[in-house]
Amino acid sequence: MSATFDSMWSDLEPVGRTSNGGYRRFAWTAQDHALREWFSAESARRGLDQSTDRAGNQWSWWWDGPGTVDEAAAGRRGAVMGSHLDSVPDGGAFDGPLGVVSAFAAIDALREAGFVPSVPVAVVNFVDEEGARFGIACAGSRLLTGQLAPERALALTDADGTTYAEALRAADRDPSTLGRDQEALDRVGAFVELHVEQGRALIDLGVPVAVSSDIWPHGRWRFDFPGEANHAGTTRLVDRHDAMIGYADLVLGARTVATQRGCVATVGKVQVTPGGVNAIPSHVTGWLDARGADEAAVVAMVEELTARSVGIGASVERESWTPTTHFDAHLASRLRGVLGTEDEVSVPILGTGAGHDAGILATAGYSTAMIFVRNPTGVSHSPAEFAEPDDCHAGVAALAASIADLAGSAAATSTTTSAATTTPTDGGDR
Repeated sequence: MSATFDSMWSDLEPVGRTSNGGYRRFAWTAQDHALREWFSAESARRGLDQSTDRAGNQWSWWWDGPGTVDEAAAGRRGAVMGSHLDSVPDGGAFDGPLGVVSAFAAIDALREAGFVPSVPVAVVNFVDEEGARFGIACAGSRLLTGQLAPERALALTDADGTTYAEALRAADRDPSTLGRDQEALDRVGAFVELHVEQGRALIDLGVPVAVSSDIWPHGRWRFDFPGEANHAGTTRLVDRHDAMIGYADLVLGARTVATQRGCVATVGKVQVTPGGVNAIPSHVTGWLDARGADEAAVVAMVEELTARSVGIGASVERESWTPTTHFDAHLASRLRGVLGTEDEVSVPILGTGAGHDAGILATAGYSTAMIFVRNPTGVSHSPAEFAEPDDCHAGVAALAASIADLAGSAAATSTTTSAATTTPTDGGDR
């Protein structure tokens, strides 16, 4: 098991790597094509049945029973595992690829152990999870489930002005086929996504893996601050109408109010007009990312920041909002039982502030769970993101045990989750 994991990891390591050690693996680019080819080759090496859904997500199915995978899926929905292979700008190696590599390694481990699934088992690579190129996170899973309209997706543009439709054509895909794929969804019984932890909980607890309970509510807001352009050297301070002052108040206020309300808030993107070193800004646009375990606290925080900014002449627009996304509590409990005990230290259950494809499937009503693997740096979306080889191998073992349990009987997989589901507005955030 460890040998196959290490070999696959080594093959993926150079794809899209930048000079600072991070990665730029954006959807429908040459790097993405190389990653998709890698996925296809690993599937073929294992004799898995490959397909691509209408959103461009890649699926590889394992079924050793009678008949074809399609015939088996018609009566027994499958146990699915996987994640994504794309990255944020200069992101780490583990966010996404760890889940895909671990899924293939889990199949190897199950086969080596002589396990024969009673329902089909699949590995999925969701396309454009990070949204780094076109601005909408989890685009592949949102399109698959119908939570992102194809006409909206096709009109999205990247920083160079290339539309999503043009990017698909360049990748030899027909934009007219983009959209919800019920046939692909009908094959999914349960989905388990393994992911590197994007925080420090497992470091503090001293354990290698955990199961997730939910994804925190999160959203994105656009703040536009008006001003008046003028000369930086000749305009007295008292005569200035500097748009940057309002933006600065948002940045500092976000930190203060988030601390007071027990949330997290980030202003990570800004556009300045005219953008000259010696010119007073006439307009500044900043984007606020707000998240927290308590939905009411997040809402109150954003309302307070909005009131502050509107009070000095800014306009505020909500671009996305996703309420708390609950994973299947029964499935989470079941996986914890398989992986260890109900003791919260040996197999803890954690909430997360990061968005995932698993959350999109949960929102769509599918039985979904997540397994986190310890990250000793506690850092993510950065070249410093990491997981120790032993912890990666422990994650593979945990994933294999989970899939063995789910695929051990047809009753293990269900169409929808009993957990409460939510509906995101607009594009959502990663």
